Amino acid sequence: MTNEAIADNFSLLGKLMDIHGENSFKTKTYSIAAFTIEKLPTELKDLPQDKIFGIRGIGDAIGKKIIVQLETGQLPQLNEYISNTPPGILEMLNLKGLGPKKIFTVWKELGIETIGELLYACEENRLTLYKGFGEKTQQNVKESILFYMGSQGSYLYQQIENFAINVEAKLKSLFNNPQFYITGQFRRQMEVIDKLDWVTTTPKNTVSSFFTNNGYTLVDDTGNYVSVVGQENVKLGFYSVEANAISKQQFETSCSDAFLDGWKATIGFNESSYPSEEAIFSSNNIAYIQPCLREEISVIAQAKENKLPSLIQTKDIKGIIHCHSKWSDGNNTLEEMAAAAMQKGYEYLVISDHSKTAFYAQGLYEERVLAQHQQIDELNAQIAPFKIFKSIESDILNDGSLDYEKDILERFDVVIASIHSNLKMTEEKAMMRLINAIENPYTSILGHLTGRLLLSRNGYPVNHQKIIDACAANNVVIEINAHPRRLDIDWRWVRAALDKNVLLSINPDAHSIDGYNDCRYGVLVAQKAGLTSEQNLSSFSLQQFEDFVIEQKKKR
Repeated sequence: MTNEAIADNFSLLGKLMDIHGENSFKTKTYSIAAFTIEKLPTELKDLPQDKIFGIRGIGDAIGKKIIVQLETGQLPQLNEYISNTPPGILEMLNLKGLGPKKIFTVWKELGIETIGELLYACEENRLTLYKGFGEKTQQNVKESILFYMGSQGSYLYQQIENFAINVEAKLKSLFNNPQFYITGQFRRQMEVIDKLDWVTTTPKNTVSSFFTNNGYTLVDDTGNYVSVVGQENVKLGFYSVEANAISKQQFETSCSDAFLDGWKATIGFNESSYPSEEAIFSSNNIAYIQPCLREEISVIAQAKENKLPSLIQTKDIKGIIHCHSKWSDGNNTLEEMAAAAMQKGYEYLVISDHSKTAFYAQGLYEERVLAQHQQIDELNAQIAPFKIFKSIESDILNDGSLDYEKDILERFDVVIASIHSNLKMTEEKAMMRLINAIENPYTSILGHLTGRLLLSRNGYPVNHQKIIDACAANNVVIEINAHPRRLDIDWRWVRAALDKNVLLSINPDAHSIDGYNDCRYGVLVAQKAGLTSEQNLSSFSLQQFEDFVIEQKKKR
């Protein structure tokens, strides 16, 4: 154990004690010890034990803990605190500008235990509600998180999209070669991207030499493939082929392994080269399968029979369902939310502020619900034919009930039921809460089914098929939460919902008018599941949505 290692242990112990809300005098003792040890000119391991106790600033208690570390390499008290601290809380110590006191607030008062949850809270404007967190601090925390997460190597599609587009343009310019075509995970519209791949006619050695000569590290060099990583910490991969092989290479690298294996087993390639990707399909008398659909083998049979779905497009979204205003934790007023929706060409807005249990988000108590509804009535009189629908994102409580009495629930056009609290559950507990909420006659839409935050928090365990069956039986819509960090329900289960004739709804869960743009990311993952506009609630016209509201009210 070097002095540096011992000092680090004491420093971390002091921080963790602060995070756990321990007496500040005790925590300062360890911080002072760390500072003292760092400045020592001699290594503690080279000193007789009695000399250690004689060092100024090292008392009996600290001295004994130094001896234990020198003898065992461990600080038992630190180990105990580490074992009692969620890993995500420990990780927060890596964030610039977020000290132990603020982490204590984040953990104990907001109930946040991961960096991803903290980022989501910043995006929902929640930190400003707590002491020590103003708007500037919240923005600094957000920027620090994004910088930190950007160093981890995996990215949301939304995070990497502009980077990918800019890199491709730069590649074509640098190598004076227009034949750099994006492929792989990005082209398949995967929700999480581990690497960006291109197919190119530029020789592999030329690509490799360029990047390594410019400070990039070689990661892989196998066959016709080379990958590198630079200071951006994004892995860039390149398949180098002859011009006549580029279409086949792009096809093969734009499929899941299961799809490609299925293709080779049932269709195969009847030519060594193809003038285009489309020709691979037409030469086999099969309808073109878009890269986003090349996941399951079953889609090949659909293509053979020319029964591929007409995939939903962003332009098919007719209304914004599920958004938050300044009435709870949103950034914009109702007027601003409505004006922005009209400007973007939407026909209606479903305002779904948080319910009263969501105290952390200034959830609406009954009197504020009534006041908001009065304002909505007044606005609707001014902005017709555009319409604001009265909705709420009602918390699903521990017993599966919603957090308003029937007389209040009756006042809403649409009730979105979501779990926001006590997320650490067994599957049995989660299913009980969800099924009870789905069977509540006031529930119109099930919000973000698993509560997951991509790259940050796994969802609580659920039996997706039973949830889908319950929604089918109770005429409840399942949300595809389009926030790029949620994308929940997972697209892999959308097909099962469609098979049960369950209606889906691509909703942005917007906390600002900029959040409306997230609808696009919901569309991208919905396309992977083969969703059509007819199967999506937010693609309903105003009249169709009004009819939907009438039908929902009939079941109450």
